[in-house]
This record gives sequence, structure tokens and C-alpha cells, in this order.
Amino acid sequence: MRRVVITGMGAITPIGNTVEEFWNSIKEEKCGIDEITYFDTADFKVKLAAEIKDYHPENYFDHKAAKRIDGFTQYAMIAAREAFKDSGIQEENTDMTRVGTVISSGMGGLKSIEEQNAIYLEKGPDRVSPMYIPIAITNMAAGNVAIDLGLKGESFAMVTACASSTHSIGESYRLIKHGYQDVVLAGGTECSITPTGVAGFMNIKALSQATDKIRASIPFDAERSGFVMGEGAGVLVLEELEHAKQRGAHIYAEVVGYGASTDAYHITSPAPGGEGAARAMENAINDAGIQKEQIDYINAHGTSTPLNDKGETMAVKKALGEKANTVYMSSTKGNTGHLLGAAGAVEAICCVKALQEGFIPPTIGYQVKDEECDLNIVPNHGIQKDITYAMSNSLGFGGHNSSIILKKMGGIT
Repeated sequence: MRRVVITGMGAITPIGNTVEEFWNSIKEEKCGIDEITYFDTADFKVKLAAEIKDYHPENYFDHKAAKRIDGFTQYAMIAAREAFKDSGIQEENTDMTRVGTVISSGMGGLKSIEEQNAIYLEKGPDRVSPMYIPIAITNMAAGNVAIDLGLKGESFAMVTACASSTHSIGESYRLIKHGYQDVVLAGGTECSITPTGVAGFMNIKALSQATDKIRASIPFDAERSGFVMGEGAGVLVLEELEHAKQRGAHIYAEVVGYGASTDAYHITSPAPGGEGAARAMENAINDAGIQKEQIDYINAHGTSTPLNDKGETMAVKKALGEKANTVYMSSTKGNTGHLLGAAGAVEAICCVKALQEGFIPPTIGYQVKDEECDLNIVPNHGIQKDITYAMSNSLGFGGHNSSIILKKMGGIT
């Protein structure tokens, strides 16, 4: 069976607009949550979000191009360009018809949808932009990345809410493992800190109404009250091992396991006892061909909602048994907020860097232990420790669950 490795990474996040900036901010325990600046929140109970900082589209796109692509597509293209450059893939060393693009978004072009709906209501149907649909539809992140970089393999978007980009990585891993592609740019993107985006999550009681930036997104803390919306993108270059070695690529880590499941229970609440999420983790462990005791670190979905964190705790216990008491676990959503469809990809990058540098990221803002979330949470400060296997979990509305397992490569470059 073909092995799959990671040879490039790119990110734009609330705590850094490149992978290096993002990872340094994780190690420095920076929080990217602040007051919402994109719109007036006077009528909103929610005041905080994790916005991209110092972002100027003209630094990445010409004026005409920027107007024709929504923010979620812009973020995807920026992260993909970084990952692609990092990988060193070129037409001279790779068949571009065997390079796929699987980039997800949970919400797609919500900003453009809002803007064009306002034009329709004010000025009528004839004034709606002819570019409205091509700008807003969710697959346009993958489509525009493929056009931008000349990637002619399979291209599509996975949409499973907050599990989207982990599903994208997992399904891309399968595409390569089973011989359909040699390389895939996989990840997710999100740009939905908009009035209706915030209002929708606010009215379903999913968002924190805290005003203390450090205590708003506090996964596994007893005083957690909801998640904080974030935005950004993460893209990883997945590649067949022999293909990567043949062209002399730098190899960051290996993707060794992927598991997915569905709760078939409720559109927003997790299945009782975390049963569905546990099956995704168990499937990933079985796919990796390892024992559950070998998992060293879990980057949890850890959204800071009462239901998710309690349910994920139960799921980890069910999947890992006694190992659940000692495996290191953290959520980096205290740093970034919840990037929704981009969360899994950005958190996979966290896992890769953790494996590379022997550094387990912390759960910042953690203060009050919750007896129902009684796992080995890494609080506030990271830990220097060599690790071999890292698991990343993503769980989405609709009962979608996905887990991937990454392995340290041990010297192969």
C-alpha cells in the first residue's frame, strides 16, 4: 500500500499570516481574539471574534482579481501558495494531471451572499452581480486554487461543517494511498465573521458572550460558555512517499490513519457518551495499524462549548480506554478561536509542528478544572516532549466526525 507524507504547509490565521508566524504565536501563547471590527456589534450580545490581522488583499491580488473572489477563496489561495512553494513541486518534477485539490469550507462565500442580498433588496434583481454565484459557491476555493497553481488532478470541496478540513485531509490521503493521485493540496478555509454568520451562531446559543478576550474561548474549562468565531485557512501538501523521495522533497510527517463516522443523532448535539466521535478515533487507530496506547498527543476539537468538550472527553475515554488518562491533550482554539471549516487543517499543521519540534501546544486561558473533562489537558504553557504519533479530531454539526493520525518521520528528508 502506498504511503502518504506531508511535504508542504501554508496558513493564514488570527495569530499569524504564515505557518512560521502562526506556530511561533502558538509557542508564545498568543491569543488572536479581540473585539469585532468588521461590523457594528451594538445590537449583538456577542462582541468578540478572532479576525485575521494586518490583512491587505492588494498584497496578494491585483484589484480586479480581489473583487472577483470572496474572502474565503482569498484565504485559501494565500495558504495554498505558501504550501505549494514550500513543497517545491514544479512541472519539471511532477505530473500536474496527478495533483489534486481538496479544499473545504463550512460556510463558503457568506460575506458575498450578504452583500448581494442587500443589493437585491434595495435595487432589485437586475443589479445583482453576474459574478455572484461564481464568487459565493463553496467549491470555488478549490477551483481557484487549482487555476492559480495549474493543478489538473481531481478537485472538489468537502462540506461537513466544522469537520470539513479534516475530512479533506483524510479523503486526500485515501486518494493517494489507493493510487488515484500522487499529490493533493488538502485543507480548509473560512471567512464568515459577518452579521448573519455571528447572529446565526449567537441565536443557536453556540457562541460565548464573554467580554474578557482571554476567558472567552476556554476549552475544557468549567466556566466555558461557547465558542468564539475565527477565520483563516490551512493547506497541506500530501504526497506519495516514493514520489516525494524521488524529487528530493523535505518531508514533515506521515499521514498514517484516518477515521470518520456519523452520529445519526441530532443536527447540533453530539451523540450520548461521545459514541460517534469515539468510532472515528477508533477507525483512525485501526487504519494506522497501531495500538491506542501509542497515541502521544491529541489536538482536540475542543470548541469551548459545554456539550462538545464534555462529549469529546467521553469519546476519548471510550476510544482510548486507560490511555485516555495519560495522553497529552490540548485545544488551540483558545489561540485562534474556532475556524469552523478551516479548523481541522490549521490544527493538523499544529500537530505536524508538534511532532517536528517535540513541543506539545497548550490550552491557553485554562483556569478552572471541570470534573466532567478530567483528561490530561495541557494548560496554559506548552510542554517539551518528543512524540511519535499525534491525533487531530474535528466534529461538525450534522453529526459528522473525523480523526487523522500523523507520525513523526524519523529522519527521512
